[in-house]
Formats: sequence, structure tokens, C-alpha cells
Amino acid sequence: MKKCLALALAALMVIALAGMASASATPTKLTLWTFIDQHAKFYNEMAEEWNKANPDKPIALEATVIGYDDMHNKLKIALQSGIGAPDMCDVELGQFPNVLLGEPQLVALNDALSPYIDTIVPSRLSIYSKGDVHYGVPTHVGATVAFYNVELLEAAGIDYKTIVTWDDWAAAGKKLKEANPDAYMGNVETTTQWQTSLMLTEQGADFQDNSNPDDPKPTVNTPELLKAVETQQQWLKDGIAFLCPGGQVDTEEGKAWLNTGVCATVIMPEWYMSRFVDEIPDMAGKYAIAPAPVFEAGQPRSIGLGGTGTVVTLTCPDIPLASDFISWAKLSELGESTIWNVMGFDPVNTAVWDDEALTHNPDNKFNKYFLTNVFDTLNEVKGEIKYVSSTSISPTINSYFSSTLWNNLYIDQLDAAAELEAAQEAIEADIF
Repeated sequence: MKKCLALALAALMVIALAGMASASATPTKLTLWTFIDQHAKFYNEMAEEWNKANPDKPIALEATVIGYDDMHNKLKIALQSGIGAPDMCDVELGQFPNVLLGEPQLVALNDALSPYIDTIVPSRLSIYSKGDVHYGVPTHVGATVAFYNVELLEAAGIDYKTIVTWDDWAAAGKKLKEANPDAYMGNVETTTQWQTSLMLTEQGADFQDNSNPDDPKPTVNTPELLKAVETQQQWLKDGIAFLCPGGQVDTEEGKAWLNTGVCATVIMPEWYMSRFVDEIPDMAGKYAIAPAPVFEAGQPRSIGLGGTGTVVTLTCPDIPLASDFISWAKLSELGESTIWNVMGFDPVNTAVWDDEALTHNPDNKFNKYFLTNVFDTLNEVKGEIKYVSSTSISPTINSYFSSTLWNNLYIDQLDAAAELEAAQEAIEADIF
């Protein structure tokens, strides 16, 4: 009996000592750079949650916020030199091709992503990959949707739910203009291409041919892009669309214009919900969310736009720990719930899209603002979310668009076919 008691006590002591050792495990310091304050707060919160769930392998996260250009430039220099890189870093979608040039000095995250791979929107992994190797953990889907000003449309006898095609949309715009000369069905962008990107991918096209990732080619002079831009030119000629102040709605001028209540439609990624809630207060309770129009019924109705992929660098002192942490922080159900509740972003892990306790929470500030629930729309277009390529030539294409092409097409109303031909030649000359 005494022998059994002694053995039991010994076993309890071993368990207790193991627990003490686990509880007192020394945290591993991990550094992270980001260019967004909210992201830093999110990562710090998730580090606390990680330590609660993983007392045997805690981390001491040092998240630093650095200006967009400064951070990306420092990261590129650090990766090239092998000195001074953070352990983890946010990389904006448009900058991602730059960190993948040559032999990437980043960790392949395929294994760390494997627990979540079956429920992640595939296109959001592709944009942070090189071949079959995934280098970035996405933050959100950025699924493009239509935000409809129901109050404005109903006053003109228009039901937004009947709008399926761009022809339907334009017809509604003309009806709105007749009823309210001061109102516009939507806007046309001159400094970016959120709307045009959607219209292009609906037709199965892209701004570039990325079939050979090491040698992408611009594909600007195409029938698909011609159709997209001529459609928008016609909106302006008909007076149903307005040249957006500030060049696009995601500017101070653009948001102030929307707050006046004269715009019936905003075609933007889901993350623009946070702009409505935080910066366009007078429109609360007036907008509904629905799938965007298409040229022909049956075409894909959404595209993932914008985004940040978080990478782990090869100089990280504990690559497995950093890889597991950042994948868990951004893709686990807890992480995705936090991303939605705090930032209003559409989670990349679609497993949470069906959790109505989360998605349809009546106390959620984003749900309170809009007349419809965004996850109803997201689930409707789940299998239709496309993407445009982001490669080393993307900055050249985007620069020509915002500095020259959109102004020529939409402000000066020059011939679209001739302008796309000129754009193709100019971009090719700059690249090659």
C-alpha cells in the first residue's frame, strides 16, 4: 500500500513539474513589420490568444508599424542583403511580386497552411504564391460586391434586386436620372481600376498574360477591356455616372461625396464596409449589399481585390513557430472571427461564413449599418470569386492606367480602341 502511494505521489510530482515547466516556458521573441496600425493591434491580440492556447511554446511578439513605402523598401533591402529582416512581415498585394523576384528569401508556408487549405478561397492563396509554393498568408478575400443606396433607388421606383446585368443597371440609372436629376447610378474611377477589374474578369480576361510567371506579358489591347471601358464611357455620356471626386471612392473626397447621398451604387471589395461604418456615417441604414452586375447572366459576379499577405523570412530564428503562429492567427476560426468583428473584413477561411452566430450577430457594428447581411451575398458568390494577376509588371501597367489611360478615356473621352492600342505599345516599351 505504501509502495503504491509513493508511486502515485511520484507520478503527481512529475506531472506537476511538467506543468510548471510548461507554464514557465521562455517566450520566443518574434518580430513583425506592418504598415497598418489595425493590423499591429490584431497581431498583438492574437499573440496573447496564442500564448493562452500554447503555454508550452509562447511567443513575445514585437509588432512594429512602419510607413508603406519605407517598410516595403526596407524589407526588399533586408531580403537582398540577408541582414535586418523581420521574422514576419505584411506585404501589400501590389508589392508582393517584388519580394518573389529571383530565389525568394521567404519561407514556403504550404505545411503551415495545410490545416486550413480546404476552406480557404483558392484565389487568395494564388496571389501570394510562386508556382505551387505559397509564401503569404492572406488577410481577407476582398470579394467585390455592389452596395446599393436603397432609399435613393426606391424613391425613383427602382428595386435593386431586379438588377442582374450592366444593361439592367444602366436602364435603372436612366430611370433614376429622370426622377432625380441630381442623382447618379454610380461613378467612374480615374486613379484606379476596382470597377474595371471586375468587368474584365467577368469576361474571363486579365490585364496581363501570366501563363509564364517568370515572363508575364501585358494584355491591355483586348476586346474584353475595350468593352469594359466603352461601357463606362457611355455611362458618362448618358449622365448616369459621375467622375468620382478624388479619382475613386476610397479617398477623402470620394467618401465625402458618397456621404451626400447622391450615389446609388458603389462597386467595391467587401472591405469597403469599414469605410462606410467609420467614415460615411450619414448613409447608415440606407445601403444594401448584393452581387455585382455582369455583362451576361451566368458570368462570375465577384473578384478578390486588395489585400496583404504575411510572410515569414528565411532569417527567422524559429521558422516552424512563426509559420504556425501567423497561419493560425489569420486563418483559424478564432483569428477569422476577430478579423471580421474588429476590422469588418471578409474571412479567407469560408468555414466561418456559415456560422450565423458570428456572421448574423445583430450587435455587430457592420451588420447594424447595412440593410442586408454581407455573408448572404458572399455565400451566394462563393464559387465565383476571380482575381487579376499581380506580377513584376503590374506596377508599370497600373502607373500608365492612373497617369494617362483613364484620364484620356473618361475625362477627355478619346477613342477607346486607339487609346488601348497606344497603352499596349507604351507599356510594352516601358517593360521591354
